[in-house]
Parts: sequence; C-alpha cells; structure tokens
Amino acid sequence: MDISTLLCLATYVLGVALLMLFMLLLHRQISESQSKRNIPAGSKCWPLIGETISFLKPHRSNTIGEFLESHCARYGRIFRSHLFGSPTIVSCDHEFNSFIFQNEERLFQSSYPSPLHAVLGEIASIIVVGDLHRRLRAVTVAFAATYKTDDEYLRNVEKQATLLMESWKPKEEVIFCKEAKKFTFNVILKQVLNMEPEEPIAVRILEDFLILMKGLVSLPLNIPGSQYEKAVKARARVSSAIKEIVHQRRSTRERHNMGDFLYVLLSNDNLSDEERVSLVFDLLLGGNETTSTLLALVMYFLSRSPIALQQLKGLVEILLQTCQVW
Repeated sequence: MDISTLLCLATYVLGVALLMLFMLLLHRQISESQSKRNIPAGSKCWPLIGETISFLKPHRSNTIGEFLESHCARYGRIFRSHLFGSPTIVSCDHEFNSFIFQNEERLFQSSYPSPLHAVLGEIASIIVVGDLHRRLRAVTVAFAATYKTDDEYLRNVEKQATLLMESWKPKEEVIFCKEAKKFTFNVILKQVLNMEPEEPIAVRILEDFLILMKGLVSLPLNIPGSQYEKAVKARARVSSAIKEIVHQRRSTRERHNMGDFLYVLLSNDNLSDEERVSLVFDLLLGGNETTSTLLALVMYFLSRSPIALQQLKGLVEILLQTCQVW
C-alpha cells in the first residue's frame, strides 16, 4: 500500500471520528438544554435520525403500534422523542389532543416536519397557515359541499364500483386494500379532472401516487434509490402532469368539463396556477388515501362480524326498496 493510499485512508478515518464526536457533543448539548425545561419524559435519541425508524415500523392498522405502546407504558401518554430530524413531543392523550385542536392558531401552530414539504408541496393546504390556508380551504370546502349531493357524482361512484368488481371475476383472489385505493382514486379523479381511469395520464398519476405514499412514511433521506427520494420525484411528476392538464384546459376552453373541480379553479381569478396545481394535488391525495383506508378497515371488521354484516345487508335491501336507485 503506497503512502497516498494510507493518507487517504487516515483522512477518511479522521473525518468519520470528527463527525461522530460532533454528533455526540450536539446530542449532549441538546439533552442538557432539554433537561432544564419543563418538558415530558422521554428517551434520549441520536440527532437527525432519532427514533424515526422505530416510529415508522409497520403495524396493524387497528393498533397504535409497538413504538407508541412501549413509549406510553414507559413514559406516559405524553412523551418526548426525536422524529423526522426534529425534537418532538408525542401525545396519545385524548383530552390533551382535543385541547390542541380547539386552540389551533391561538395557542398552537399547525406544522409538519420540513422533509415532508418536498413531498406534499410548499403551499399544500395542510402545510400553509393563516389567511392563505383559509382561502385555499374555502375553495375546496365550497366544491365538496356541492358535489357530494350531486346525482352525477353518485352515478359515478356506482359506475366505478361496478367496473372494479367486474374486473375481479377472472381473479382467484384480490388484495382489497389495493383495490380500495384504485376505486377511491378513480372516483376522485373523475370529480377533480373529469378523467377516466383508463386514460394513460390517469394511470401514470395513480402509479406516482402509490410511490409517493410509500415515501411519505419513510425515513426522510434524499439519497438516490431511497423511498423518500422516489417520492420527491413522483411529486414533481404529478405536479407536471397537473400543470399540463391546466394549460390544456385553458387553451382549448373545454366547456364539457364545467362540473369538475378544475373548472371551478380556472373560474377563480384570485388563484395562481401554482395554487391551482396544489389544490388539485391536495384533493387527489386526501380524497384517495383517507377514504381507501376507511373502506379497507370497514371490510376488515365486517368480515369478522357476521351479525353486523347481516344487519348491513338488511339495511341495504330496505334502502333499495324505498329509495331511488341511480
């Protein structure tokens, strides 16, 4: 081994040692400063990564997971941790959580870890605060209030459900949680962009959303090949696709899409194109993920509750006899 190789190796080892020393000193400083404050008990964590890996460990959706169970048992229902690169207070206390929500923007400020901004977008409705948040939220709420009771919306829901169940016939088994994501995405895509699920751009958007959701709950390391890095790129592709649709809709002046969310956004002169793209993204993300998870949980519990399933079937039969069928 020549002298230059030895020098390079020594420099590398020294650099790693200095980095570890810096992290230890930083960890000690943070621990000492926290001990002087009136904050909940909790585990002493390494900076940067902290307990993020343990926090993100998969668990059954009908449990709070091993991380929260063990920490609540050890430190109580409100404890200190270090998640997504930031010191964090975690609360599993119902009364305290209600107090926080009731006093949002008065005593507490809503925020998300900075790594999530690159995935959700800097002006996502759940990230921005103050007047901008209220203005963006008002647009979404006004649209949601009109389409949820619209006959066309209900017919679309029935159509997408029928098409999805028809696709199950040649299959020996289906993974319902994945099928629920397809169903809810197809429904919301029609209402937001007036697009059918078989359109090529719709297929690409769905694929990118699935990548994005995996990265949203992963270790936020923006390195090539990581789930987080893939999610950031997927977010950029989805935004580009939505921008393309916005420009196309504006240039062609399509009138047959007057009922969808994008038409409402284009009719609002107080919005920028960046805000329009962000609102479309927010609705696709929120309407898809939350509803599909709820459907999967409903199916899970109904399959294990024969009495409840029979009661539900009876209720549906009564509704079919007494209500209009779309």
